[in-house]
Amino acid sequence: MLLIHCPWCGPRDEDEFANGGEAHVDRPNLPETVSAQDWADYLFMHDNPKGLLAERWVHSFGCRRWFHALRDTASHRIAATYRIDETRPDIAS
Repeated sequence: MLLIHCPWCGPRDEDEFANGGEAHVDRPNLPETVSAQDWADYLFMHDNPKGLLAERWVHSFGCRRWFHALRDTASHRIAATYRIDETRPDIAS
């Protein structure tokens, strides 16, 4: 069982959380003015590195707040979690 540290609730079992995809991806301001290709790129074309990736997570069965996590995609180890309004921690892979 993976323990995920919620910035508000502390460490909890992974069953309480849901992954929301890659973090720090800006949504287009006016989606209706974006081309179909650019919209598809926003929705589907994301980084998929082997190593640290910043992801969005939600504490679904807890405080229901969104936060960011730096997770190693190879080992699933979570190196850090931080609130949405905080800057990404500088952690070497």
